[in-house]
Amino acid sequence: MYKTILTNELEQLMKKSDLKIIDVRENEELEEGHIKGVIHMPISSFVKNMHKINKDDHYYVICRTGNRSGEVCQVLSKIGYKVTNVLGGMSIYQGDVEFDMDDVK
Repeated sequence: MYKTILTNELEQLMKKSDLKIIDVRENEELEEGHIKGVIHMPISSFVKNMHKINKDDHYYVICRTGNRSGEVCQVLSKIGYKVTNVLGGMSIYQGDVEFDMDDVK
């Protein structure tokens, strides 16, 4: 089972600590604006790339609205990853966004 939070809760948590955030939107969506330092793992290639994330870390997963990130959270939580789905996603995110793809991991 995974946790869920709203984007405003994510914004508050980001002020307190450095979070590991996975953005599962596709490349063209990410170019429209993203949270600085996100780990970009598009849902279209997520399964073949999920070995790149550490099972010991906690991840906050975001997409445009929370649907795709919820799907990813469901998969990851079933195999032992600690994840939280960010409901509302980037569509209602009010924090700072970046457009430069150089800061994407």
